[in-house]
Amino acid sequence: MKKIWHLTCLLGIFAFAAHAQSDNKMAVQTQIESGKIEGYYSTQSGIQTYFGIPFAKPPVGDLRWKAPQAISAWTGVKETKQFSARPIQAIVFGDMNSRSQGLSEDCLYLNVWTPAKRNTQNLPVLVYFYGGGFFAGDASEPRYDGEAMSKQGIVVITVNYRLGVFGFFAHPELSKETSYKGSGNYGLMDQAFALQWVKRNVAAFGGDPKKITIAGESAGSVSVSAQMSSPLARDVIAGAIGESGAGINPTLYPVPLAQAEKEGVEFAVKANAKSLADLRKLTTRELFEIQSETRKNYNTAVIDGYFYPKSIPAIFNAKEQAQVPLLLGWNSAEMSGLAFMQGRPYTPENYLEKVKAAFPTEVDAIMALYPGKTEQEVEYSATALASDRFISYSTWKWFDLHRKNSSQAVYRYMFSKLRPPLVDNTRSSALAGGTVKADPNAPKPRPAIGAPHACEIEYCMGNLRLIKEYAWTQEDYQVSNTMFAYFANFIKSGNPNGKDLPNWPVAQAQDKNPAVMVLDVESKSVPAANDARYEFLDRYYKN
Repeated sequence: MKKIWHLTCLLGIFAFAAHAQSDNKMAVQTQIESGKIEGYYSTQSGIQTYFGIPFAKPPVGDLRWKAPQAISAWTGVKETKQFSARPIQAIVFGDMNSRSQGLSEDCLYLNVWTPAKRNTQNLPVLVYFYGGGFFAGDASEPRYDGEAMSKQGIVVITVNYRLGVFGFFAHPELSKETSYKGSGNYGLMDQAFALQWVKRNVAAFGGDPKKITIAGESAGSVSVSAQMSSPLARDVIAGAIGESGAGINPTLYPVPLAQAEKEGVEFAVKANAKSLADLRKLTTRELFEIQSETRKNYNTAVIDGYFYPKSIPAIFNAKEQAQVPLLLGWNSAEMSGLAFMQGRPYTPENYLEKVKAAFPTEVDAIMALYPGKTEQEVEYSATALASDRFISYSTWKWFDLHRKNSSQAVYRYMFSKLRPPLVDNTRSSALAGGTVKADPNAPKPRPAIGAPHACEIEYCMGNLRLIKEYAWTQEDYQVSNTMFAYFANFIKSGNPNGKDLPNWPVAQAQDKNPAVMVLDVESKSVPAANDARYEFLDRYYKN
């Protein structure tokens, strides 16, 4: 019995020691403009973290559907050790793994990772905006985690912003409330407000307010193009990174105010609300359910005369955008060709029929640029056409606008690394990023022909280790190391190039065939191969 007791004691001591060694955090405090906050300092990683810092008043009650308001000062010490609630949203994408504390309209918080020591100053800063179509997403997701990038000597910040009907609702009565007589764009204004907050407060975390680079993927990339364009934020920015997306027709582009207000009136009728006051009295749950019933995402930005004085192409063509270095690109298969084929087999006959339906007056031009004479050719062309219409063209247009309307360096990439298999074979990849429950009765999926939407995020942020869905290989880590180094270099200097990296040339304004950096197991710069497609779509969409 004595031996058993001694063994139990020893096991307890070992368990306690193991736990003590795994928790290498101590509380740390810093002073920001509204008061003192307390986060953690990991002696293992050397990184301080402050999660759930409020950067604006909760947008609830009378502040629902209003521009973000300055946070009130507090007394004492505010704990910022846990991620805040995420914005109100449905579960849409299977690979969004939130680490936050539930959902709430009270969601305007940001998170900081910093490598600063007690006397550190003037570190470069990265502010990252999440994707999710402006109706989903969360600043706490592991793929956006800032620790790896912070270890490169960068202050990393992720920001929550309002989504869906809570972030992009326009209405005539809301427009009457404002001095500029517009409404909507609250989610984008949250981002701009957060950037102004970062400029005023980042020195408290060792950051340089003059070295703020903004980045994002999908709707986050659209957000970067928007913040570059908006008078509310463009003067704060020192550099910009866009991953698959720009707010340019046909991708999440701002519409005329009257159109957005009309949708708002229709929503109010559905809600049986006779006034704005009635709408503000509705509970969070009621608004969420009404939005779900309408089957609309309410994720459309507005040319409101305030955040967006005009369209992004008009702003860039007038050279009124942030004149900063820009690094941007997209993935080699942003959207599955099955989306264009609407599930029909990849036959030349089916493809031609879909082209005629989608482009009735441009069939010959489309078939010349996206040919479909064989089943394999159809698969590649349908994938290219679906991807270009979804998000690749708009990103190209942003690239083309900035290189022709700025003297700043522009760098373009194509991410082409095929994803490894999912660990869980009961799930499968969705048409445009994310995962879904696999249909056991469905035919075996075709092998991937390119890198899908959103798959590059964990590579460029150095976070493969945090994403458990995929069976990562040594090649994945190799590609991640390259992309991560390019991004870190750009954040620090406005130039992605560095030691032991393939040279990434600047895309010049006069280049007919500008260089594109292909990011894959063998990363290399090549002349662009598909710009004729984008030039055609540019004429088609009249941007």
